[in-house]
Amino acid sequence: MAKKKPFALRLDADLLDAIEKWAADEFRSTNGQMEWIIHQALYKAGRLPKRSQGTEDETAETPE
Repeated sequence: MAKKKPFALRLDADLLDAIEKWAADEFRSTNGQMEWIIHQALYKAGRLPKRSQGTEDETAETPE
């Protein structure tokens, strides 16, 4: 598993509420949901390192 680095992030309260609701709907933690959102954005932009691209199964559920 990749080593994870903690960092502080300030978000607008409404944005955080929306992420928390989405996370609950997907049965993920808020942190896990944010990681997934960021991963999807990086994948779609072609900005992930080759070793982090993953399989199509991991990226199949893309938000619309």
